[in-house]
Amino acid sequence: MPKTRASNKKLKISPEKELEVLRKIVELVSSELDLSRSLNEVVSIVNEFTRADSVFIYLFDRQHKNLTLMASKIPHKKELGVIHIRSGEGITGWVAQQNKPVAIAENAYQDKRFKGFDVLPEDQYEAFLSVPIVYKGKVSGVINVQHKKPHEYADEMVNLINMIAKQVGGVFEHAFLFEEIKTKASQFDKLVKVSESITSQAYLDEILNLIVVVTAEILNSKICSIMLLDEKKHEELVIRATQSLSQEYKQKPNLKVQGSLLGDVIRNRKPIMVEDVRKEVRYVYRDLAIKENLTSMVAVPMIVKNKVIGVINVYTQEPHHFTEEEINVLQMVANQAAVAVENTSLVSEAVRAKEALETRKLVERAKGILMRLHNLDESTAYRMIHKKSMDTCKTMKGIAESIILIEEMAK
Repeated sequence: MPKTRASNKKLKISPEKELEVLRKIVELVSSELDLSRSLNEVVSIVNEFTRADSVFIYLFDRQHKNLTLMASKIPHKKELGVIHIRSGEGITGWVAQQNKPVAIAENAYQDKRFKGFDVLPEDQYEAFLSVPIVYKGKVSGVINVQHKKPHEYADEMVNLINMIAKQVGGVFEHAFLFEEIKTKASQFDKLVKVSESITSQAYLDEILNLIVVVTAEILNSKICSIMLLDEKKHEELVIRATQSLSQEYKQKPNLKVQGSLLGDVIRNRKPIMVEDVRKEVRYVYRDLAIKENLTSMVAVPMIVKNKVIGVINVYTQEPHHFTEEEINVLQMVANQAAVAVENTSLVSEAVRAKEALETRKLVERAKGILMRLHNLDESTAYRMIHKKSMDTCKTMKGIAESIILIEEMAK
């Protein structure tokens, strides 16, 4: 498509305008830490003195190790936080990799480094100025300025944007850290809820269901599930809780520990990450993963008292590299869940022991009644109670209580 040529006259910036821009940047640097507001303010400031058709800000995403579109002059709500550029990819990635600005007056889309996006009309722009955002000597992002018509960027404009980029690097970094702190605080609030559920009188299934819901929310996952080793042989993993709405996923067969990926988590006592379970040969439920649109997975062992009792799995819909921090959070949850299972097991054992003791006391009392009324020895009296229990399909405790009740009514 032929482009209409226009004058390449450089846009001059007056000293007064430059001072005004710098004043606004100083105000921004000293303002409250709010990442979204800071990004939009910088876009507005840059747009004001460049008269650009487009202003983009990309920030380095330490989690995914790439540049992510975070702010734009033109509304791109669906694309913000979604469009990613690898270091060295396109002009933007080249600027980030080389830590050098690039100014192209015309035919920017023909530059060998250029990369277009279907959702962003970048190939409609003739001029392209890209400047790295630097903080403590490292590139933390990129500011892009674009014009639809040929436009020669004056040195003072490049220098001013470069100065802005250096000043706001710290602002963005601190705001980003502030957002991380808020996120972590929220995560730990949710972990506290899990901890509280463990010490409550709730039933185990309710506790485990709460844990998977909270964990899925913390890690923004499509499916989270808890699988426990079967109680008898410890040869299979059984789903005990999941927030998945799919009945097929909930009812999937038990998983053999031997030869399976999750079995490796049990045996090695270490997390496992899979970039795409649909392509992983050792993943047993690949067909189900395709149907449920599951892609990346991380699984961590549930460990209590140096014993592995199960695993927690987290799946994402889109390809995702789980960070060390995410895995650590998941491991904390897994260990807490293991404590919940162990505590509930101990309580159940205590209840069973108490019931056994009560049953024994009642049977002993019922034996004494039979021995006295029918002149029986202890062994014969016990066999009578046991036979009646078998014949009527009632517990020995129930039979003993009946004998005691009849004896009391006869008084």
